[in-house]
Amino acid sequence: MSTKPTPPRLTQADVAKLLADPSGHVRAKTASKIAKQFDTHQLSASERKIAEEIFRVLVKDAEDLVREALSAQLKSTPDLPHDVALLLARDIDSVALPMLKFSEVLTDEDLIQIVRTSGPAKQVAVAQRPSVSENVSDAVVDTGNATAVARLVGNDGASISDAALGRVIEKYQDTPAVADSLARRADLPAAISERLVSAFSEQLQNFLVSKHEISSDVASNLILQARERATMNLVEYGSSDAELDHLVEQLHRKDRLTPSLLLRALCVGDLNFFERAMACLTGLPISNVRILIHDKGMLGLEPLYLRANLPKTLFPAFRAAVHLVVETDYDGGLNDRERYIERLLERMLTQFNDPATRIAPNDIEYLMAKLRQIAA
Repeated sequence: MSTKPTPPRLTQADVAKLLADPSGHVRAKTASKIAKQFDTHQLSASERKIAEEIFRVLVKDAEDLVREALSAQLKSTPDLPHDVALLLARDIDSVALPMLKFSEVLTDEDLIQIVRTSGPAKQVAVAQRPSVSENVSDAVVDTGNATAVARLVGNDGASISDAALGRVIEKYQDTPAVADSLARRADLPAAISERLVSAFSEQLQNFLVSKHEISSDVASNLILQARERATMNLVEYGSSDAELDHLVEQLHRKDRLTPSLLLRALCVGDLNFFERAMACLTGLPISNVRILIHDKGMLGLEPLYLRANLPKTLFPAFRAAVHLVVETDYDGGLNDRERYIERLLERMLTQFNDPATRIAPNDIEYLMAKLRQIAA
């Protein structure tokens, strides 16, 4: 019956041997072996103390090869002495990068200090760690290192505050690698996504005007439609009420809480967004807004609508849309959204033929055009 060989015992003689051996390759090989034993917990308590003493000698070794071997073997060792880990992390790039990418011994304070005072390679390494705290992410975002920022926002293990994500959009929206990583980030808040959509919509508008024979007004209308569709898609993917309120407030501050966006929300059945938008526009509590919108006689909607300073011309469309969305749910079938908007158009045409709600033909044409744009 075979048994595993007993690992060699460490003694003070090992320390002396490492100091005396003139060959860097031999020291590197010995360092790697001792580090492997340390990492696999094959050493007794006394031997671990000897190993730690050896490490403290080796981190000052003049040969890069020795320190590189030590860092490569100890990068994932959870109980490595902090001073050893920190010395390796502060070393030249070839030594430091494994520690910076993987060592759990390094604290946020260590990482932030290294990010702020070191070169691009170390900043990228920190951005790629399996787990990055918000404070460390803040430091990476503020480096000005686009490669590090791209790796950070593309790292699902990195916690990044909304404020830091906002700075990323402001500073790096013209950097393709960062923009691509940001767009692919799984947990991007709706408000941040909308800012990203808006930033790139403006770039696209400039491109359309400068590179193609499209007037500024036509380009602006195309981009507005695309941006509003993208905004509603963000909401449709599901956001908490707090995130939705944040998004609505952000849109309002930037004058993007437009009548067409609100009508688009109703046309895709998103009553929650419409309610919160009306609360924002009127300054009324959401509970009051809901009472007015859901008034059975629809008598509460018109004063609410007027208080929101929305265009009177569009009120019949809003009235029809609210009535329909309150009484009808998407059925989940094929082409659900298209059929929903068809029902809305039919209801509006019915209302326009009612003497009590009749409006001018030009206004009907305008409303129909608006709704067809939204349905597109």
